Amino acid sequence: MSMLRNLATSLINAEKGHIVTTVQKAKELRPFVEKAITLAKKAQGLEGADGKLREVHLRRQAARFFHSGNSTFKIASSRFRGKKGAEKDPIERTAGVAAVQKLFSELGPRYAGRSGGYTRIIKLGNRQGDNASMAVIELVDNPREMAAKG
Repeated sequence: MSMLRNLATSLINAEKGHIVTTVQKAKELRPFVEKAITLAKKAQGLEGADGKLREVHLRRQAARFFHSGNSTFKIASSRFRGKKGAEKDPIERTAGVAAVQKLFSELGPRYAGRSGGYTRIIKLGNRQGDNASMAVIELVDNPREMAAKG
């Protein structure tokens, strides 16, 4: 489960919208990621107080597909650790939190009109060292693909 969460986080946060992994891992990852994207799609168009509660619920459900973590604070200097009034600097969000945010802000609206099939697996051949079958798993309708269409 941890490996799938790592792969899902990497795929969602990937700049180019794809990752290279083994064919077996890609086949296991596909339904895992598609369920998370479906949750983000359901959050589109929710309005009102009830809609906000529903969206929070959907975000929490989607968060279980990624490694958890919240933004935390670090103390500016170790000698002030535990002292009152010590300055705190915000740390950037973890990859899992960033993945959930990207899922609901970018991918949910992108796939609103699509009923499924958000990922594509392209086989690459065998890896040199151990002869494992390699593949690229990517999100369809990614920015690179849309730019090529024109």
